[in-house]
Amino acid sequence: MQAWQVRDTGEPGTVMRLAEIEPPEPTGGQSLLRVRAASVNFPDALLCRGQYQIRPPLPFTPGVEICGETEDGRRVIANPALPHGGFAEYALAGTASLLPAPDSLDDAEAAALHIGYQTGWFGLHRRARIQPGETLLVHAAAGGVGSAAVQLGKAAGARVIGVVGGPEKARVAHDLGCDVVVDRRTEDIVAVVKEATGGRGADVVYDPVGGDAYAKSTKCVAFEGRIVVVGFAGGTVPAPALNHALLKNYAILGLHWGLYATKDPGSIARCHAQLTELAARGAIKPLVSERVPLTGAADAVQRVADGVTTGRVVVVPEAVDSGETAFAQEGTAV
Repeated sequence: MQAWQVRDTGEPGTVMRLAEIEPPEPTGGQSLLRVRAASVNFPDALLCRGQYQIRPPLPFTPGVEICGETEDGRRVIANPALPHGGFAEYALAGTASLLPAPDSLDDAEAAALHIGYQTGWFGLHRRARIQPGETLLVHAAAGGVGSAAVQLGKAAGARVIGVVGGPEKARVAHDLGCDVVVDRRTEDIVAVVKEATGGRGADVVYDPVGGDAYAKSTKCVAFEGRIVVVGFAGGTVPAPALNHALLKNYAILGLHWGLYATKDPGSIARCHAQLTELAARGAIKPLVSERVPLTGAADAVQRVADGVTTGRVVVVPEAVDSGETAFAQEGTAV
C-alpha cells in the first residue's frame, strides 16, 4: 500500500515521504480500516516536528482523524493507532473506539467531524456550560477547530464573535454564521468585543491559539466569564496572571479532549450521538475547504502548519475517490 512516512522530525513538507509499504497487521482489539478520507489536523504537523505530547517511534505515518471502512463495509470514524496513521491507504484503529459515520455527511465531512467537533462540544458544554443568549468569542474562527466551535456555539443559541486574520478568512467566518467578525490584522479585538457587548465582554472565550490571543481575551472577558484553553497554535504558551483572574472574576478552563478516552470513554460516544443529531438536522456541517489526493498530503499538512488554510483540508485516497471498493481491490484480509 501507499503511505506517508516520517523517518526524521522536522517540517512536514520536508520530512514526509510517500512510500510503498506492507499494510499494517492488527493486533488484539484493533481493526484494519481502508482509509476513505483523512482530515488534516494541526497535531499532524506537531507529530512531524516531534513536538506533540505523543511521540510515536520512527518511522511513523501521521494522520490522526479518518473516515474509514471496515472489512464488512461499514463506514466509521476513527482516530488511527499510531504509528499507523491515516495518511495511507490503510490504517489501524481500536475496534472499541470506532464510531458510525453519519449518513448525512460524505466521507470527507465525516472525517472532519471527530476531533474538532468533539473538542468544541466538550469545551462549550462540559467545561464552559454555555447558555443560550450568551456571547461566545472564538479565536481562529475560520480554521478547522474554530469553525467547529462557531457552528456549535450557534447551535447552542449563543451570539458568536469570530476572530480571524485577513479578509478571505473574514468572509468564511461570516458565511459560517458569526454575528460579528473581527479581523485581528486591522481591528482592535478588545474594542470590537466591548462595543458589540455593550461593554460587558464575552461570556465564553474559545481559544485554540494562545499567546496574544489569550492576552486579548483576558481584557474582554465578562464578569463570571470562562476562557476555554484548547491549544497553542500560535506557538506561544501564555502564563496566566492569576491575580487578574481573581480581580475580574473569570475562570480559566483547560481542555484536553484526549483524556476523556481514558477517564470517561462513554462520554465520547454520547457526544458523537449529539453531533450526529446536529448534523442530521443541518445545524452543523464540517467546512471542508479542500479535498486533496493522497499524493498531496505532505503539502496539505505543511499549509495547515503555516496557518494559511480555512476550515478542514481532507486527504482522499485516489482509490476511494474513483469509487473502488475497499478491501476488494487488494484482497486484504483482516
